[in-house]
Amino acid sequence: MQIQFVGHAGLFIETKFGSILTDPWFNPAYFASWFPFPSNEELDLERIGHPTYLYVSHIHHDHFDPEFLRAHVAKDAQVILPDFPLPTLENAYRELGFTRFIRTKHGEMVDLDGLKIAVLASIAPTDGPLGDSGLIVDDGEVRIYDQNDSRPVDIDLIKKLGPYDAHFVQFSGAIWYPMVYQYPEKLMQTFGMKKRANELARALRYTEQVDAAYVVPSAGPPCFLDDDLYQFNDFDRTATNTFPDQTVFLEYMAEHGHDNGRLMIPGSAMTLARDGCTVTHPLPDEQVAAIFTDKRGYLAAYKQRAQPKIDAMKAALPHGQVDILAELKAWFEPLMAIGDITCVGINGRILLQLGQQDILLDFQNREVRASQGEEWEFRFKVAPELIEWLIVTHQVDWINTLFLSCRFAAERKGPYNEYVYNFFKCLSPERLEYAEGYYAEQSTDQQLFEVAGYQVQRRCPHLKADLTRFGQVDGNILTCTMHGWQFELDSGKCLTSADRKLYTHRIGSGEPAPPFIKPAAVKCKHCWYIPD
Repeated sequence: MQIQFVGHAGLFIETKFGSILTDPWFNPAYFASWFPFPSNEELDLERIGHPTYLYVSHIHHDHFDPEFLRAHVAKDAQVILPDFPLPTLENAYRELGFTRFIRTKHGEMVDLDGLKIAVLASIAPTDGPLGDSGLIVDDGEVRIYDQNDSRPVDIDLIKKLGPYDAHFVQFSGAIWYPMVYQYPEKLMQTFGMKKRANELARALRYTEQVDAAYVVPSAGPPCFLDDDLYQFNDFDRTATNTFPDQTVFLEYMAEHGHDNGRLMIPGSAMTLARDGCTVTHPLPDEQVAAIFTDKRGYLAAYKQRAQPKIDAMKAALPHGQVDILAELKAWFEPLMAIGDITCVGINGRILLQLGQQDILLDFQNREVRASQGEEWEFRFKVAPELIEWLIVTHQVDWINTLFLSCRFAAERKGPYNEYVYNFFKCLSPERLEYAEGYYAEQSTDQQLFEVAGYQVQRRCPHLKADLTRFGQVDGNILTCTMHGWQFELDSGKCLTSADRKLYTHRIGSGEPAPPFIKPAAVKCKHCWYIPD
């Protein structure tokens, strides 16, 4: 098997049974905030533009690049579709002219005339844009797992579909936290350091569980080339920066006793066989190293080349063409009316500060109105032209546009609340109904396991990660390394979010094990609602 690294999460896989192009990303994403790092500007697009199969893990724009797919990928490619609950990804392909689809079932092997593949789909509201996935490819000689930035929780299934000769895994940051929040500098550094450590630890845990012969760090980090965001780049391997590069993770692996990591940059070629792996780079080794050791110089030159694209994006934004309050009221209030669980989950007000206009999203009364200085729980400060663009183009997933851009400032008065961000990615009735249904179907998993003298609920209350695999205990604190959520063992209290609780019971305490108690009822507009 030959694998060319396309950049970020992109691969061009060549086998005797045909080729697969995965997650090709070339154009700036999220209001020209993200650019591929290292640059893939010099890649031969003609060579990768006629694959037998095309696979994109999910519709985030650092994976699904519509401009590139429209202009450079042959429309006779057979598209491998993950088993997502909504047809969003398929519809996006069809808009670009693709018509040949291979529909997969989660975790089931498919034989494509000798080439075997399986797609592992994650479908929680918090998984990507209502769906993320990973790809397994087996050409009869070697097998790879391209996890990219999905967060699978069923490790047993992954192992069952193995063993693997190569594992491509995300290790770096990909969201706006904590940089956009208005924290004191010391607190910002603390949160940044903790998040960086969690990212690296999670990726390492995945590599240890998958246990592939070789590991390639991929799917990040991006680089930020606009002046407003330039400081987010990890120029100096700073312990508080959430965007460590590939070399940092390879060294982290080595520090933990793993020497099977391999670096790939755009244009690097891997030859993978049963008896080993070789990687060749498109540049001399010293030039490859300089990308990471002289990142300031590398990004300064890259920034100069990218500036026209950044300027063009900003020039194309609407200014003062939209009645933002009226449009958001007409758009959001019908969604609030059907989003019972979401509104109860938010249970407060979100203030949008848009230049000279303050707009309140009141989820308790389910209305959008001009702010009169009322109390708020979450505040987002955004340039109004960005909101105008979201309205004009009717973006139903603001995570995949505004939030990942990091072009906003945020403040909150309480803990993280996943319902807030899930609302902003579910801005259509179809998407919101799916999220509502998903939450309604959830129930507590009563499987228990023993750790540190306690019986503990096996599945994390956040996204049901298996704590027997992803749980780490330090004193009285259990950390789920899947997303870094923390719980007190003696009380079950969640230290990350106020709306979660872990079932725990001290073994040998002499006290009867308590039954699982549902959270207290929360009064909403229509009912008394007890979340599962």
